[in-house]
Amino acid sequence: MSQKLSPTARRAKAARDKAYAMSEWGKKKKRDAQKADCPDGHDYDHRQKKCVPSSENRAGPKGGTKNETTQSRYGY
Repeated sequence: MSQKLSPTARRAKAARDKAYAMSEWGKKKKRDAQKADCPDGHDYDHRQKKCVPSSENRAGPKGGTKNETTQSRYGY
């Protein structure tokens, strides 16, 4: 479900998301996910370090992802 953003906010969010994806941390996550070569319908979960169904890999465990320590595990 997409967010209901104004055109200005949508452009700003796209720029932020692109900058985050192209950061060292974002590039590392992409490399790891592509190396895992998960089957269709599965995503690489960086917290569990394995392929999980896409439906289970949204918003992390109970309570969301706001307090996850994944980045500190990898040193980013």
